[in-house]
Amino acid sequence: MSQIATRSFHAIRQALLDKQEVALIDVREEAPFAEAHPLFAANIPLSKLELEVYARIPRRGTAVTVYDDGEGLAQEAAKRLVALGYSQVALLEGGLAGWRNAGGELFRDVNVPSKAFGELVESVRHTPSLAAEEVKALLDARADVVVLDARRFDEYQTMSIPTGISVPGAELVLRARELAPDPATRIVVNCAGRTRSIIGTQSLVNAGLPNPVAALRNGTIGWTLAGQKLEHGQARRFGEVSEHNHQQAAQSARAVADKAGVGRASLQDLTRWQGESTRTTYLFDVRTPEEYEASHLPGARSTPGGQLVQETDHFASVRGARVVLADDDGVRANMSASWLAQLGWEVHVLDGLQDGHFSARGAWQPPLPALPQPAAIDAQTLAAWQAAGDTLVLDFTASANHVARHIPGAWWVLRSQLPQALEKLPVAKRYVLTCGSSLLARFVVSELEELTGKPVALLEGGTAAWVAAGLPTESGEQHLAVPRSDRYRRPYEGTDNPREAMQAYLDWEFGLVEQLGRDGTHHFQVI
Repeated sequence: MSQIATRSFHAIRQALLDKQEVALIDVREEAPFAEAHPLFAANIPLSKLELEVYARIPRRGTAVTVYDDGEGLAQEAAKRLVALGYSQVALLEGGLAGWRNAGGELFRDVNVPSKAFGELVESVRHTPSLAAEEVKALLDARADVVVLDARRFDEYQTMSIPTGISVPGAELVLRARELAPDPATRIVVNCAGRTRSIIGTQSLVNAGLPNPVAALRNGTIGWTLAGQKLEHGQARRFGEVSEHNHQQAAQSARAVADKAGVGRASLQDLTRWQGESTRTTYLFDVRTPEEYEASHLPGARSTPGGQLVQETDHFASVRGARVVLADDDGVRANMSASWLAQLGWEVHVLDGLQDGHFSARGAWQPPLPALPQPAAIDAQTLAAWQAAGDTLVLDFTASANHVARHIPGAWWVLRSQLPQALEKLPVAKRYVLTCGSSLLARFVVSELEELTGKPVALLEGGTAAWVAAGLPTESGEQHLAVPRSDRYRRPYEGTDNPREAMQAYLDWEFGLVEQLGRDGTHHFQVI
């Protein structure tokens, strides 16, 4: 194989300034990525590359630049990308250190473009907010106030503000008039930290809602730091919207989109764009997952609008690509698009869609390369092999899944750290590989055979098949072959974060606007 080319910090920075397509990919695991990375780097770990890359970098002719921080992962990632059909693959000159040494700004945490943008929005628009103590006083006094939680429903269920109703971000403009029909009712929008409550509150302001609106300052973190109790396991959700409120929401959302410079597109435009070989086009359905599964445009990916705005780097990993949004009501696509336009994206909303166009059904299926077909066994066979004592089970699922439930005796391993894992694992005559469904494990069989020279088999259907067979499981961290670096521990998730970590996270967010200024490549524009 020919030598992989390199791209310099200066070449990538210039491409960002020129609004060219840039796919700058950090192939480390999420935890080290979150420690330091360029603003528009997207994290696609080497361990999951084949499962994610076709959806996140759909055009094979995209200029893709990969890097690590000296771990030796980028070279292997580049080879795999070439094998997967990408024709413009390069290594970042000097890796992460090269970016730093050339004067490039480095950012902490995940989904940083969206979080930095949220801070910029608040600093420009002075988005109204209330401290946790003020909101609690309103609730205690039974004031005319409704609390709307702009996060995903599963995050809301983990912990929520008392009385809070789950209304994920893109749903706010569509649902708020229904949930607070009296213009005198105060609306408080919350998330876990800051970004989604700022964007959600400003969405309602931009859409001209007559109610007094405020963000819960610092979200559930601020609530916790104030010593106030959260609720857990709640299930309050929005209901149907009247025709009158629907029409009002659609008109105001369209006005906001027009002000932000959102483009309009037809299905014919979309077909033409999707056929282009020199430009990347993403197609996202920004409605709720339930609506998407009931019916959607063929080829659209389900990305609820609030999460798309929050995690644009994850869904649209090619900065400078074209983004096309679809819904069936003219509210959620326009509001989501208004934010993407301000985030510097070329974004269009599909107009003229009819019910018949939403002809696909079911959950989104990511595009995948040809799947390896290694030797496979069923759960009962594995149970018999384990009983004989000569088989080691390796689990390649997310570490959180493994800790929650795994096959007894199974060791958790990161695919990208197989050699390091083998140094810690007990000696085995043969290996059986699993993950949730065995999709990822399927790609590891031949790699492990090459490393060990021993027989390796796949558990057909993965750990899910083991559970379905009624076989026992265990939980805990007793068999971790490598550290749990596959996921960054977010200070705003879960219920057991140290106060110091939560406060440090807020302090970091407050400094993002200054970092944006130093970086200088963002093209953000607040309306």
